[in-house]
Amino acid sequence: MGTLFKNGTIVTASDMVKADVLVEGEKIVLIGQDIPTQGHEVVPCDGKYLMPGGIDVHTHLDLAFGGTYSNDDFDTGHKAAAFGGTTMHIDFAMQPKGGKLHDALDIWREKAKPAQIDYSFHIGVTDLRDEVLEEIPTLIDEGVTSLKLFMAYKNVFQIDDKTLYLAMSQAAKHGMMVMVHAENGDVEEQLRKQLLAAGKTDPVDHYSSRPPEIEGEATNRAAVLSGLTNCRLYVVHVTCEPAVEAIRRARELGYPVMGETCVQYFYVTRDKHLGAPGFEGAKYVCSPPVRNEEHHAVLWQAVKDGTLQAVSTDHCDFWYEGGVGPVQEWAKAHNGGDWTAYEAQDPSYRRPGKELGKGDFSKIPNGMPGIEDRMMVMWHLGVNSGKISPSRFVELNSTNPAKIFGCYPQKGTIAVGTDADILVWDPNASHTISASTHHMKTDYNVYEGMTVKGVPQQVYLRGKRLVNGNLWLGKNGEGKFVHRKPNAPIL
Repeated sequence: MGTLFKNGTIVTASDMVKADVLVEGEKIVLIGQDIPTQGHEVVPCDGKYLMPGGIDVHTHLDLAFGGTYSNDDFDTGHKAAAFGGTTMHIDFAMQPKGGKLHDALDIWREKAKPAQIDYSFHIGVTDLRDEVLEEIPTLIDEGVTSLKLFMAYKNVFQIDDKTLYLAMSQAAKHGMMVMVHAENGDVEEQLRKQLLAAGKTDPVDHYSSRPPEIEGEATNRAAVLSGLTNCRLYVVHVTCEPAVEAIRRARELGYPVMGETCVQYFYVTRDKHLGAPGFEGAKYVCSPPVRNEEHHAVLWQAVKDGTLQAVSTDHCDFWYEGGVGPVQEWAKAHNGGDWTAYEAQDPSYRRPGKELGKGDFSKIPNGMPGIEDRMMVMWHLGVNSGKISPSRFVELNSTNPAKIFGCYPQKGTIAVGTDADILVWDPNASHTISASTHHMKTDYNVYEGMTVKGVPQQVYLRGKRLVNGNLWLGKNGEGKFVHRKPNAPIL
């Protein structure tokens, strides 16, 4: 007995066709017209789209950052992702200072034990010693083919140009991908110091410490090194015209450069959101910062013309009002400052959050929630407005991520032999986004009050239904690690 999706319209990156889809076990086994229903569980899909599950290639679950940890982990984050139509993500496993790259894998494998959707890892390189450089190709056997290096976050994650060049040279030899957070961290450090010295401490001043120019400069620098080393380069969370132009220029020169933007950069603005009264703007502090509408238009053009190939979230959520107070004093007195032990005892306790940066924007933990909202918001803003087609939506949110990161056609499309990661998408259903109803572990939502048209009604992972309307059917431990291949195409 299989599962038969009956009378839906299949949407892939290249086609839209009305057909039936038969799933047996974890795979799609047949696509055709008028497949007999006998012996199968039938899922009526009249008026619905059948799309491949979303793939979010940029997430930070349970990440130590800014004096706290991101809230969502491989339990709550996976459930939220599935409710939004995402069935796979790739998280960043960060190399511990002084440690090896495989240490990061070990740590994140442990974090991933409660997995409820499929996942993979990028390795964040923070300490490229000679022995670590030699370790890079050994990651391929582990199914990890991508490295991330930070050109920002001085004295935390930032690497220098020599390190970037060496990593790219080594990765290129083995068909691996290098990803960069592209902002000039040295200049950012100086701007930040100047702003704070001048008494500019509000959330909106975060923007002035990271203007578009330093994102564009760093993007161009990384792109030039990509051309020099012939290393596949993927620029994460592109926000602005200078960065887009640097990528476009590099691609015109034949450099193996690609890039993504994130859903929030099509909607959130410096003036309305980051510049909100009081401390409200802290909700929207991320790096690079959100820009205004003129940059939104540039990003829409870039995803339409292929300069940018994917849309992700950079999901890294924190409480707006966290738990700073007496518990912190308790932690210092009883547990060496480790408040996570108290959190384990009292699940209602809120770990420190955005309030850490009151009076100093540089101490606001950087990041926003979005893993649940990406697909619905992109459909609403992009497809419903006519900016992109349903097929381009699938390409940006599923197919291209799978191709770029070496797991296509297992993931990212609807075809015979692929994993049965299927969304039954209702283009006519509406949903109002709110922190009061979302499944992410945070007390605010970037898109609060937005009514979107087009939602996933049912979500299947490898043939198993995880979401049925508002009902959760997933289980911890059912998500699988996806082993990815090197030498992925340049799109």
